[in-house]
Amino acid sequence: MTTRTRILTGITTTGTPHLGNYAGAIRPAILASQDANADSFYFLADYHALIKCDDPQRIQRSRMEIAATWLAGGLDVNRVTFYRQSDIPEIPELTWLLTCVAAKGLLNRAHAYKASVDKNVEAGEAPDAGISMGLYSYPVLMAADILMFNAHKVPVGRDQIQHVEMARDIGQRFNHLFGNGKEFFTMPEALIEESVATLPGLDGRKMSKSYDNTIPLFTSAKDMKDAISRIVTDSRAPGEAKDPDNSHLFTLFQAFASKAQEQEFRADLLQGLGWGEAKSRLFQLLDSQLSEPRERYHQLMSRPSDMEDLLLIGAKKARAVAAPFLAELREAVGLRSFVNQAAAPVAAKKKAAKAARFVSFREDDGSFRFRLLSADGEQLLLSRNFADGKAAGAVTKQLQSGDALDVRTEATGFSVWLDGAAVADSAEFADETSRDAAIAALRVALTPIED
Repeated sequence: MTTRTRILTGITTTGTPHLGNYAGAIRPAILASQDANADSFYFLADYHALIKCDDPQRIQRSRMEIAATWLAGGLDVNRVTFYRQSDIPEIPELTWLLTCVAAKGLLNRAHAYKASVDKNVEAGEAPDAGISMGLYSYPVLMAADILMFNAHKVPVGRDQIQHVEMARDIGQRFNHLFGNGKEFFTMPEALIEESVATLPGLDGRKMSKSYDNTIPLFTSAKDMKDAISRIVTDSRAPGEAKDPDNSHLFTLFQAFASKAQEQEFRADLLQGLGWGEAKSRLFQLLDSQLSEPRERYHQLMSRPSDMEDLLLIGAKKARAVAAPFLAELREAVGLRSFVNQAAAPVAAKKKAAKAARFVSFREDDGSFRFRLLSADGEQLLLSRNFADGKAAGAVTKQLQSGDALDVRTEATGFSVWLDGAAVADSAEFADETSRDAAIAALRVALTPIED
């Protein structure tokens, strides 16, 4: 069986996506998510945003704009796990577990922290003036983002490679201290896409909000056209040959054009195409590709409840992986239940067993089914269809009898069998570790109550 590569990407929610974000990160990530062998996790890094921004309205607006941009750009939430970082409470808890093993000397070497210290020293300030623990601990939170889902590949810019390396260091330290021969954390690798475009802005420098040289992505066609008209070009008049290789207008065109369109545009510039006409062609190219996503974007922004629903579904998928894994990590470091030890009193076992419950229901076709729910309401099993309620009830009674469970695994799910027939199934889990944790939870839930 082919091993699926788990890829994780986060975008900090502090601004409005522009054309450079789309070409450099969002579009290639959406294309990568369509790989059948990829297991993709995409998240809104809103905890990270708090490090950089103290404007609540800006953060809230950015979260919506970035979510809408991903969805309008074609991200298929049925193929990927798309969630807000702040909807996963296991992430800050893992951050603390990792903080307790992360070396201060390692964090002292983080580029962002060192740059802030150097800036303070140059200005004659105290080295740590204005530096928050959020900024200092940023690499640990990023390590938790990555290690929580045991990502194999993390697409990052070159300035973020160090953070992926630090996640490896911290994960290895945890494995060494608490693993007892078990490797809890996969060692992630930074994925640098050399072919991904770094788009120039209006003035030729890298497109960036900090340079105020961006081209808006989904605000309106008029705003995009106005921005394109401000692209700085040389003074060559219409009829004079232009140099495509030294024109950032051509670089922008190239990032969105087919090979044939690129070659035609290059030839026309060499033949003396005027800059005004060139800008018009760039707008037409971009508008032809972005008008439909732009319309979807504005629909999404007008219906925030639709995005909320999708993100909560994504959070549930993410937590199906995170919650059982964090339970393992808590056990490893000694944060264990007093009642789930090998020698736990019978009374405690009784209480745990009573917490799970069967819920029967009738389908539209008249057949009967049941769910087995855990103490916190999570579905452990969903039965097959039965002709009548009596047959369904007999199966639930047999499952509670204390007889050995016949659990059969298949890929990342499992089914329960009685008398040679499958009677109930689990959900599909993100990986075999999550599946096995669910089987363990099922066995505990069906432990008979002794009087």
